[in-house]
Amino acid sequence: MTDGTPNGRAPRIAGRAGMILIVGLFFLWGLANNLNDVLIAHFRHVFQLSDLQSGLVQSAFYLGYFCFALPAAYAAERFGYKAAVVAGLLLFAAGALLFWPASLQPSYPFFLVALFVIASGLAFLETAANPLVMVLGPAESADRRLNLAQAFNPLGSVTGVALGAALLLSDVPATAVPDASDVRLPYLAIASVVLVWAALLIVTPLPQAATRREGVEGDGGILSGVGALLRRPRYLAGVGAQFFYVGAQVGIWSYLIRYVAAELPQFGTQRAAWLLTASLLLFMAGRFVGAALLSRIEGARLMTVFGAINVALALVAALVGGGVGVAALVASSFFMSIMYPTIFVLSLRGLGPLTKPGASMIVMAIIGGAVLTAVMGFISDATGAITLAMLVPAVCFVVVALFARSHRGEVAR
Repeated sequence: MTDGTPNGRAPRIAGRAGMILIVGLFFLWGLANNLNDVLIAHFRHVFQLSDLQSGLVQSAFYLGYFCFALPAAYAAERFGYKAAVVAGLLLFAAGALLFWPASLQPSYPFFLVALFVIASGLAFLETAANPLVMVLGPAESADRRLNLAQAFNPLGSVTGVALGAALLLSDVPATAVPDASDVRLPYLAIASVVLVWAALLIVTPLPQAATRREGVEGDGGILSGVGALLRRPRYLAGVGAQFFYVGAQVGIWSYLIRYVAAELPQFGTQRAAWLLTASLLLFMAGRFVGAALLSRIEGARLMTVFGAINVALALVAALVGGGVGVAALVASSFFMSIMYPTIFVLSLRGLGPLTKPGASMIVMAIIGGAVLTAVMGFISDATGAITLAMLVPAVCFVVVALFARSHRGEVAR
């Protein structure tokens, strides 16, 4: 059977267009995630916040992931991956549009609510898009495929930080306090792009794997699947590893501008933001290099090495400081690059019909970004030293390295 076109080219073209749209999702949530890193610095000045208070940006954001990951898994199971993705995009756009009324107040709690709504949409996107990329090809190449798709995530991250640095931060002395209304333009632009993306996905045919419904063990749907997963210690170890990894990543990036301002005050806030951009470019480069290395080196083995390197770099940032500490934090982004997708693949390997609820619990583990970023802010406020807060990522990378080491030698199935 063909579609009546020579060699069935129409469905192949539609399939490629669908894959481009799916991979584009990784760019969009990277943009939203890392624009937060600039928002923290901006809101710190607008609302005169402490490190702990400014860290609530990430707490509100990643709480949205935690609360909506299971509903996202239910939507993916009940209606298919495509429907879950479209729902996520609509929630994403709604949260971005809320920045307009929040800026009219202006109200820091209102901004936190808007970020929570954005994150609820991103929970749908990540719960659906990550496993969808995994199932669209052979199991033995799932880690390489997901790492390659995830390479577009830091491209969005770089765009988000660059956009924020250009529009929200300035090193030019001004008589007026920074204005909360500065956030309107970037978030209205984001909402517009996201709504267009949702419309394109609605009208674009996707492979059957994107729309089919898959059951889970027992008769209780998603909750039955969660119950089954709670009886799998190795899977739960993956959830824990993701919790600590995301906490380390979000914590380092959230406080990098603050760290540079404290250790290298001559840099200024805007130039510190460009150092964050450099970190994200290294992260993106690491994704592409990692995808190439994973064709020759087992994912768990490579992540063990990268985890150990990042333990050392975080300790240098915590105990040495200065320009050396800044360089260590920037360099750590390269070695973080493969961790999220590799933990995702190792955790979901062999779950079969439990993949969708399994993906949702891995996404729920992103709450580590909320919890551990707040812990870092508390340590910085309590000690008066942002450097000591970097001991938290050092501990996190130890956990990641140990998780990876426990999976060395496994065969994909």
